[in-house]
Amino acid sequence: QVQLVESGGGLVQPGGSLRLSCAASGLAVSLYPMGWYRQDPGKQRELVASIGSIAVGEVTNYAESVKGRFAISRDTAKNTLYLQMNNLKPEDTAVYSCNLHRIGMDYWGKGTLVTVSS
Repeated sequence: QVQLVESGGGLVQPGGSLRLSCAASGLAVSLYPMGWYRQDPGKQRELVASIGSIAVGEVTNYAESVKGRFAISRDTAKNTLYLQMNNLKPEDTAVYSCNLHRIGMDYWGKGTLVTVSS
């Protein structure tokens, strides 16, 4: 059974940093495209960052709003996806969820709340 479990969210002041983790079980994260999404209540879910599989060179893409501040990566030994978030802003406040895309199926974690506030 495939399972994705996020952690690392919390309350941080503007300008601060957090690192989110998404621990996967049931399949190898390196083989599939993965991404971090976020959703604020009342807003649409937004793709924040994505990373391709090893087969396509792990190409990364970022939303314009986070370019230069966020970095997506994965550790194949730990089977975990990460999102390093620096210089956080109040508008980054949201529930962050990781996604793994497999042909014909998308897997989601339950999400972790990030609150950026002074």
